[in-house]
Amino acid sequence: MEENRLTEKTAIITGANSGLGLETAKAFAGQGVHVILAVRDTDKGQTALEHIKKEAPGASVEVMKLDLSDLDSISDFAEQAKGKMDSLDLLINNAGVMVPPFTKTKDGIELQFASNHLGHFALTGRLLPLLLKAPASRVVTLSSLAHRGAAIDFDNLDGSKGYKGMKFYGQSKLANLMFAQELDKRLKQHGLPTISIACHPGISATNLFKFGKREAPRIFKRLMNRYFQPAVMGALPTIYAATEPGLKGGEYIGPDGKGQRRGYPIIETPHKAAHNEAVSQRLWEISEKLTGVSFNFTN
Repeated sequence: MEENRLTEKTAIITGANSGLGLETAKAFAGQGVHVILAVRDTDKGQTALEHIKKEAPGASVEVMKLDLSDLDSISDFAEQAKGKMDSLDLLINNAGVMVPPFTKTKDGIELQFASNHLGHFALTGRLLPLLLKAPASRVVTLSSLAHRGAAIDFDNLDGSKGYKGMKFYGQSKLANLMFAQELDKRLKQHGLPTISIACHPGISATNLFKFGKREAPRIFKRLMNRYFQPAVMGALPTIYAATEPGLKGGEYIGPDGKGQRRGYPIIETPHKAAHNEAVSQRLWEISEKLTGVSFNFTN
């Protein structure tokens, strides 16, 4: 990353208190970006802030509360952001939950679809006016290898007709990818300079494998650390998507290693499931309906 391209820019990173989000925040803060850690647990966010400032004493970092499973929290966050800044350069839709027990949010939505996709959809829509006021702004949304072979089950988005954790996780990650691509398409249709890019971290050792208050077994953690790439490597596709000057929007960035599980960032080809335009448009429409958020592409 070139410091002169990032100094004095502002980035919002969801789920930035640990894992990929924290590594991304550290990289940005070290290059002069003002970083907003958008986190559900502000105590953990404050700990992350102190960690970042210890590594980069001059870093400009702040913590803001955001619960992506709660549409009211998203609305409150966006209003606070609009009160703090005139424009936004980078929105990193990073936060996610993976295979929790079947849970519905207070808005009546299955937790993974709500937090991973709908929350970021609503957040992006509400922050779009700030993004459109910044030159060359970007939205980066994290998908996953789990999007491969997944499908959007429009007849069972709330899980009331049956729930399998990994199936619903894959659905949410496919939704992330389709949203990123559809957003970029619509931005270009309106002649706007903001671009949207999707990425994935390969298989990285993070704390994503948490189940409510229960954590993954210790032996699984040891296996993760041995066979998965560290979070600092897993964050590279995100950083590349946010900063690489040659990207035009609509790309999908991931690791270059075998099976795209680890390595350095390259442009990848998504699974064919992500290229169904009818499903993408239907997903967009139902996301607007479920969140109550419509995108205003008027600059």
